[in-house]
Amino acid sequence: MNPVASALGGAFILAGLGALAGLVSPARWRSAAVGMASAAVGVAGAAAGVAAVSGRPWQAYLPDVLPLSGVRLAVDPLSGWLLLLVGAVAAVVGVYTAGYAGQGGHGPAGRGALAVLPLFVASMLLVPAAGSVSTFLLGWELMAATSLLLVLAEHRHNPAVRSAALWYAAMTQAGFVSVLLGLTWLAAAGTGESFAAIRAGGVDLPPVTASGVFLLCLAGFASKAGVVPLHPWLPRAHAEAPSHVSALMSAAMVKLGVYGIVRVGFDLLGGGPRWWWLLLGALGAVSALYGILQAAVATDLKRLLAFSTSENVGLILLGLAAAGVWSGAGEGAVAGVALAAALLHMANHAAFKTLLFCGAGSVLRATGTRDLDALGGLSRRMPATTTLFTVGALGAAALPPGNGFVSEWLLLQALLHQAPQAGAVLTVAAPVAVAVVALTAGIGVATFVKVLGTGFLARPRGDGAAAAVESPRWMLAGMGLAAAGCAALAVAPVVAAPALDRVASGLRAGPALFEGGGVDLRLAGIASTLSPLWVAVGVVALAVATAVAGRAFGRGRRRAPAWDCGDGPLTARMEYTATSFAEPLQRVFDDVLAPEQDVDVTHSAESAYLVRAVQYRRRLPDRIEARLYRPLVAAVEAAGRAGRRLANGSLHRYLAYMLAAVVAVLVAGVIR
Repeated sequence: MNPVASALGGAFILAGLGALAGLVSPARWRSAAVGMASAAVGVAGAAAGVAAVSGRPWQAYLPDVLPLSGVRLAVDPLSGWLLLLVGAVAAVVGVYTAGYAGQGGHGPAGRGALAVLPLFVASMLLVPAAGSVSTFLLGWELMAATSLLLVLAEHRHNPAVRSAALWYAAMTQAGFVSVLLGLTWLAAAGTGESFAAIRAGGVDLPPVTASGVFLLCLAGFASKAGVVPLHPWLPRAHAEAPSHVSALMSAAMVKLGVYGIVRVGFDLLGGGPRWWWLLLGALGAVSALYGILQAAVATDLKRLLAFSTSENVGLILLGLAAAGVWSGAGEGAVAGVALAAALLHMANHAAFKTLLFCGAGSVLRATGTRDLDALGGLSRRMPATTTLFTVGALGAAALPPGNGFVSEWLLLQALLHQAPQAGAVLTVAAPVAVAVVALTAGIGVATFVKVLGTGFLARPRGDGAAAAVESPRWMLAGMGLAAAGCAALAVAPVVAAPALDRVASGLRAGPALFEGGGVDLRLAGIASTLSPLWVAVGVVALAVATAVAGRAFGRGRRRAPAWDCGDGPLTARMEYTATSFAEPLQRVFDDVLAPEQDVDVTHSAESAYLVRAVQYRRRLPDRIEARLYRPLVAAVEAAGRAGRRLANGSLHRYLAYMLAAVVAVLVAGVIR
């Protein structure tokens, strides 16, 4: 039996058993049972992915599972790469859930909330394994429904959860309709609904049809991926969902939106005109910059991490856009490197974002707050969490030896090696993209320095931080696994090279991407080599040598009181907060962020010349949401109120509506 079939079958059976365990097991054992079942589902999914990227494709048709169309599964190297990512993230989060959720934990303990978790993982495995439009849409909708239930898990305790879930439901259903229209149009224009049939006829589609399908699918998938300006659900849902669910959504589910773009744009439609990819690149650049700016000024830890996800998805889209442009221009080698950069960054982001969201859950469990302004001093009270969170922050900041550094280096290599005959548009676009990546990386470093400096170092600024204790061992074990994944991707990304080669070959993106072996990452067709292992060794050796030299040749250390501005003794209120740390950066980007501030002066009752109190408020709303979505929501509400007039209870009027709808469908069919 094909190993992909065995592993996937085992994953779906384990998901059913996990859901059953969540429903019937005693409260004492429920979280451990569901967590271990989810981890087992993840391991099975990852095993299927490893088999697929190792050159063991698989497909099957199950006609009796779904009426009319049946269920068609097809796993190729691209599907395998996503199965591997989703499975690995689920395995880590499952272990973490055993300590985080349930009785004595911080996460939800209800039967429903825990039973849905393995089903959510299974639905995420079904999406990349789908081999037809109907199966893909089935998996996509199951993923949306189960994730919405998990976001709602704590709605009884936190009113903000309901608003977040409403935004998520509205955006995800709007995206689903867009994907449904696009894929249905694609299937109707081709020779069938299976991906194999669509792939065979995709290159012969009329340009208008192909572009319409691409734009509809891009809108739907970009919404799921949290790409700006379709992102408003993401900072809400990621912040208000339980932290293990946030990790699954940010590290795994968001990647399936990117997978949809790759599957439709590169595979089913066989590439496309240059403007498709320039549009995708523009979306990626805006998402990267806007996401990291919002993250830099955020003080809510989970909201900050959510905006960081938009930033990293933007970088991934930049890589895909470069791959599409260079592939269309006949620059196969550079296109392959750009595609490899995007795929590798998907893996890196999955690793460090799993670790960071699990770390945020650990902080939230110990302190009861996500506000960085009320944290501080956690490095002494939670040393293991601090160390593991630092590993994730190093990867997110894309500094060596973090794992994000390698994929961003690959992306820069692809953007810098444009052909001389690329044309005027690309001559301008490529340097702009390089500037976006560089600026994003710089602000990213400042963002995660802020998180570590104000959240974990110095003195605690709140009672919760002052009383924090280290997390249980299951949570630390899950975070440790994620940190090990970050370290492996940081020093030995060459292990993933054969898999990336197979994925790129399957998408016809270019020749073999990497040459040679060992620890060096040698790019084929580009005179460039990187040795991440030796870079890591060099950074560590330099740090150790600096410390030793400081002790050997520096003056002896002495303890002295810190300067307190003459207003001592020194207290936590004198420290830099996250807000004050980000204030200079906020001033630089005031025109983009458009902060709102208000000053209330309360005068004394005895005289208007005497001031009793002054209250200053400053907030940084999401400008895109305020300018784009608020008016849109107001217009929809107004249309809803106006629409009530259409439903006046008259049976004759309702029959007229039905007749008009039938006539419209018949006319549309005749026109087609």
